[in-house]
Amino acid sequence: MDSSKSPAPTAPPATGTPLPPPPGNYQFKNNVQAPPPQANAGVPVPWSTGLCDCFSDVPNCCITYWCPCITFGQVAEIVDKGSTSCGTSGALYALVAFISGCPCIFSCFYRSKMRKQYMLTESPCIDCLVHFCCECCALCQEYRELKHRGFDMTHGWHGNVEKQNRGVAMAPVVEDGMSR
Repeated sequence: MDSSKSPAPTAPPATGTPLPPPPGNYQFKNNVQAPPPQANAGVPVPWSTGLCDCFSDVPNCCITYWCPCITFGQVAEIVDKGSTSCGTSGALYALVAFISGCPCIFSCFYRSKMRKQYMLTESPCIDCLVHFCCECCALCQEYRELKHRGFDMTHGWHGNVEKQNRGVAMAPVVEDGMSR
């Protein structure tokens, strides 16, 4: 028997309390990495991807570059929780772009609204400056953030709500009230 070998590492003793997940090991949902859990609800969390990670989703990057009104419409519909449609928001974006030549004066408000909804940090700088300097990158980042949060951007708000509610059982409908 060789006494120079060290014993194999053992697991920590069972205490009845769950161990925290190791850093960087987040849960996966629909093959998409979920953002880290929030330790403190009042503290802003970082974006799930960086501003310049556009090529991590090449199809969306191409659509956003050639027709940003589509990506903006998809993001705005989710951020507005379905109160405005993708088509309406995209058309307004295109109209603002046509009239002013600077659609960021419209889109930056949606970035601010999204940041507040999901407690995201205002980075790398203020929202309007991000959209003014990097409009396509900002729209792509917002799109990816919603995707990472479990939204299927092609279905819009109502499609995502319907998809989420499919597994929920409905109470039976009772017609004509109670009878003997």
